[in-house]
Amino acid sequence: MQPTIDAVTGATPLSAFKFDKVTTEAYDMALGICSGSIGETSTVFIIVGGIYLAWRKMMNWRIPVSIILTVFVFSAVFYMIDGKAYPSPFFTIFSGGLMLGAIFMATDMVSSPITSAGVWVYGAIIGLLIVVIRLWGGLPEGVMYAILLGNAISPHIDNMIRPRVYGTSKKLKTS
Repeated sequence: MQPTIDAVTGATPLSAFKFDKVTTEAYDMALGICSGSIGETSTVFIIVGGIYLAWRKMMNWRIPVSIILTVFVFSAVFYMIDGKAYPSPFFTIFSGGLMLGAIFMATDMVSSPITSAGVWVYGAIIGLLIVVIRLWGGLPEGVMYAILLGNAISPHIDNMIRPRVYGTSKKLKTS
């Protein structure tokens, strides 16, 4: 009697690249055709959920857009420097928990900055940390660590970027 196979285990696309330099097509990761953890594959559905939350005004859309744009730009720079050593920006965006973290975790209303300029800075810091941790860290993923570090500096971002009180001028009064 032949045994039946219920499931197959293997490396996620991000760890396969980190340790073996094997890439997976971004198209396969976006549609969830490849293997991977929940939230790491089928990013199209995560994006649809994020659009729904932004449409319902339940999350600030600037945070995930800032994170994804920053990750794309910095990973594209490194990919242009050495395309064999660094993954493509599309692979970087669609692999790992980037979309899940950017859309559902970093947008927490309690731990993210309040001002519009603050959330752009917050997202850019998280995106930069994701690229740094993924490229030079010991672990293949870096999204959760980057979000935790971003949450730690969020109050400082709010203190540095304060909105002007309505009715006041930008000039400081000397008297």
